[in-house]
Amino acid sequence: MNGPTRARVVWRRLRSDRVAFVALCVIVALVAIAILAPLIVKLVGARPPDAQSTRYLDAAGQPTGPSSHNLFGTDDLGRDVFSRVLYGARVSIEVAVLSTALTMLIGTVIGIVAGFYGGWVDTLLSRVTDIFLAFPVLLLALGLGAACSQGNGCVGGLIQPGITTVVVVIAIASWPYVARIVRGQTLSLREQQFVEAARCVGASDRRILARHVLPNLTAQLLVTATVLLPGVILFEAALSYLGVGVQPPTASWGSMISEATGVFTTAWWFMLAPGIALLICVLAFNLLGDGLQDALGGHTRGR
Repeated sequence: MNGPTRARVVWRRLRSDRVAFVALCVIVALVAIAILAPLIVKLVGARPPDAQSTRYLDAAGQPTGPSSHNLFGTDDLGRDVFSRVLYGARVSIEVAVLSTALTMLIGTVIGIVAGFYGGWVDTLLSRVTDIFLAFPVLLLALGLGAACSQGNGCVGGLIQPGITTVVVVIAIASWPYVARIVRGQTLSLREQQFVEAARCVGASDRRILARHVLPNLTAQLLVTATVLLPGVILFEAALSYLGVGVQPPTASWGSMISEATGVFTTAWWFMLAPGIALLICVLAFNLLGDGLQDALGGHTRGR
């Protein structure tokens, strides 16, 4: 079955799965909202996400609830929660995509090399993977996040505070899981007849990996990336909640929930809006991942 035909079959299966298709539509809508956030904020007449104003606090200096001026209410600094939720979507999706891409790149390279060459190469890379897996993920992320979120960042300024730090921290904490999956799949693929046939005709290892092994990992990698995305979004939210993620005044769903914790009893809307946005985003990616895994079933055979 060739590429275009395979893509059409997968799309047909995914489209017939109503839950997965709705989840895909939700994700597309979230991405569109993230990209068009400045335009949406302008069209509805909302204030910029970082605009502070005591005018929108009550007489006691507390956040005010939803109104025609502030659709989702205000936070404790008088900022528009609606604007911050929209801009928070940009941060969450940007971090999720970049972190997942870096995680998949590192994990795929290490996993495919370990699985294909075996021997001491496999042993060495597997032990390195095990070492990273042995670290408590959250503590590792907190330590790296705290170290790289100050001053000029880490690695001689290569890793700058802000989104760059969060992306690198998440990738370092997540790549071992991808490497293990890819290694297992590669160990199976290297014994297949099409790989043996390629060796018999004198194909180099690089050609075998690029033309035979990697294409047959595509379906598994796509499913893994889709399943990884919601976890990455939650990871970013957790880091921001704990104060080592995206730095203020940049809007982030995790940091918004953290800021709302102390005033939840009197300003429930402050936590509700980013909380629901985070829930919808993570749920949509999870449902899409399940649907995509079903749609790709049977398309991981060797060529």
